[in-house]
Amino acid sequence: MKIWHGDINVQSVNDRGKNTMSEHLGIEFTEVGEDFLTARMPVDHRTKQPAGIMHGGASCVLAETIGSTAANCCVDREKFYCVGLDINTNHIRPMREGYVIGTAKPFHIGKTTQVWGIEIINEEDQLVSITRLTMAVLKKT
Repeated sequence: MKIWHGDINVQSVNDRGKNTMSEHLGIEFTEVGEDFLTARMPVDHRTKQPAGIMHGGASCVLAETIGSTAANCCVDREKFYCVGLDINTNHIRPMREGYVIGTAKPFHIGKTTQVWGIEIINEEDQLVSITRLTMAVLKKT
């Protein structure tokens, strides 16, 4: 079942991230499915901590970017917008280089809140982190 409001595609979701943290970190959306959204992020000098592994905050930024974009694509953006309310991330495996790929799928899409699950994997399909993201749906004034 398609969950998106309007015509959503890879180009349109990438365009939303222009001149934002997403663009600065190299986050790129790669797939829009009927009920999921996928993006990737490089593990490089922008996303590493001093120990040489991906910063946990970078995982959170990727997860919130994908989940927040997905949430906003599920509402009529003329009338509503979605913002992060709560994020919980468990870090499973360290990353030193390459790309991480995150996929967001909804647990709940309601009138006032949405709950998303985001799994981040490496290029070998190994789990790197899991995130639960709760979004508030707000009316534009």
